[in-house]
Amino acid sequence: MSDKDLEEFAEKLHYGLGIAERRMLEEKALHGQDIVVCDSQGAIHRIPAQEALAAL
Repeated sequence: MSDKDLEEFAEKLHYGLGIAERRMLEEKALHGQDIVVCDSQGAIHRIPAQEALAAL
């Protein structure tokens, strides 16, 4: 693969992961579920999916 091919693949992968993340958050928010996130210090928190979706 050329550098251009790798760059295009990485862009498509990033785009697809963004779609998957949004869909997951929408589904969890629909059911009133929480998600687990990590802050910049490495502390683990549970937050409502609706809150994460609003921040996205």
